[in-house]
Amino acid sequence: MVATTASDSVEVEPTPIGGRIAELREIRARAEAGPSERATEAQHAKGKLTARERIELLLDEGSFNEVEQLRRHRAVGFGLEVKKPYTDGVITGWGTVEGRTVFVYAHDFRIFGGALGEAHATKIHKIMDMAIAAGAPLVSLNDGAGARIQEGVSALAGYGGIFQRNTKASGVIPQISVMLGPCAGGAAYSPALTDFVFMVRETSQMFITGPDVVKAVTGEEITQNGLGGADVHAETSGVAHFAYDDEETCIAEVRYLLSLLPQNNRESAPRVRCDDPVDRRGDVLLDLVPVDGSRPYDMASVVGELVDGGEYLEVHERWARNIICALARLDGQVVGIVANQPQSLAGVLDIQASEKAARFVQMCDAFNIPIVTLLDVPGFLPGVDQEHGGIIRHGAKLLYAYCNATVPRISLILRKAYGGAYIVMDSQSIGADLTYAWPTNEIAVMGAEGAANVIFRRQIAEAADPEAMRARMVKEYKAELMHPYYAAERGLVDDVIDPARTREVLIRSLAMLRTKHADLPSRKHGNPPQ
Repeated sequence: MVATTASDSVEVEPTPIGGRIAELREIRARAEAGPSERATEAQHAKGKLTARERIELLLDEGSFNEVEQLRRHRAVGFGLEVKKPYTDGVITGWGTVEGRTVFVYAHDFRIFGGALGEAHATKIHKIMDMAIAAGAPLVSLNDGAGARIQEGVSALAGYGGIFQRNTKASGVIPQISVMLGPCAGGAAYSPALTDFVFMVRETSQMFITGPDVVKAVTGEEITQNGLGGADVHAETSGVAHFAYDDEETCIAEVRYLLSLLPQNNRESAPRVRCDDPVDRRGDVLLDLVPVDGSRPYDMASVVGELVDGGEYLEVHERWARNIICALARLDGQVVGIVANQPQSLAGVLDIQASEKAARFVQMCDAFNIPIVTLLDVPGFLPGVDQEHGGIIRHGAKLLYAYCNATVPRISLILRKAYGGAYIVMDSQSIGADLTYAWPTNEIAVMGAEGAANVIFRRQIAEAADPEAMRARMVKEYKAELMHPYYAAERGLVDDVIDPARTREVLIRSLAMLRTKHADLPSRKHGNPPQ
């Protein structure tokens, strides 16, 4: 047939659309296959999946929509003009996780080693902007060799655009960085700006300066994993929140974390149907927690007894173990739990524990997740190293985070709550909405022994039997100021509850607080302690 225009009736040849579609399919197939089968085999030989295989694991089956698949760089020089693969080494797009929209970008190590160039960076900028505009989580699957050296400063500027968007998105949408390969130099700062960092043992590393530079400058010899491997960052530096043995497990846990987070700061985390009874008694708690305040126990077992089905996700599990930070559900509602861990350092607060809990409280507050705090804290860790390391400054971070939080906040005192650590751990005086205590609670400025030594120093020193006098004064101090109802009588605790009813009390309190609304004073932003 002959096609004509309405204006001049000039004959026009038909477009061979079938041939163009076939060409498009061929180009897409090349882009999706990657540079070569050999490159794919090399990736697998390192124990790593390809970028597309990772995306398939992360997203619901068949839900991925790719953006700018056919993009190529425009750089010339150093042989780049003859090597212009589709995607330019990063795959970007969106899909769903359990039916909810999630944006993702994944470095393709098979192309330029996943190194970031100008076009590569522009693709990441675009998908980040889309995630912010759509109000949906952003997951980065990192496996890149840093800036593309052949493109010079243009590549470095690309990182600046990523950092700027990380900061813009902070507290607006959840940002999750999954480290699946090397991440060196300035590239490490993007994960550091995000909410959660996942790492895989043996195959992922993060450091600002690599082993060669360290050796040249300091003379120290160390491997890549020894310098910035998953275990180092999960246990020593605190850079990584989670570390796993393989990519499949790691990405499955990313999916689980996403199920506990809201889409953005204007929504609440998804609520699920709960088969665990609200009024389930926790009589086992009476055996889990010793009455003797000097005896340790596992606070994680207490958390497991309280939450739905005993299931929770602990954040930073292996770093600053003297405090627990976990996401869990109570009657199907997501809550953040902060709890002292008496099994480690007797549950004291130190520099690392303060930092860990402060960041977790800020994250919960940013994303409308209620906070439940379980106290059994003997105080701040004493010592020259702590004081010189800035325990005042770091402890103030936790204090600031709690005071600044407007989400529902409930605190429960199981046993000890002494001194400044009691105040910092979301006491009623800094804004906890509800404060409960078990009959085993001891709320005081300090332990009875220390208090008696100060208050009755003269009487003890002058006594014929100082030890007997000290014991009598300790007993007297406990009876007067540290009995379980002292704080409740003064309105500092809302109720003293049966430990077996703790789950029910927490759930009913959270239900009441669900519509809580609180405004902070108008300001550009606060100036938290650093």
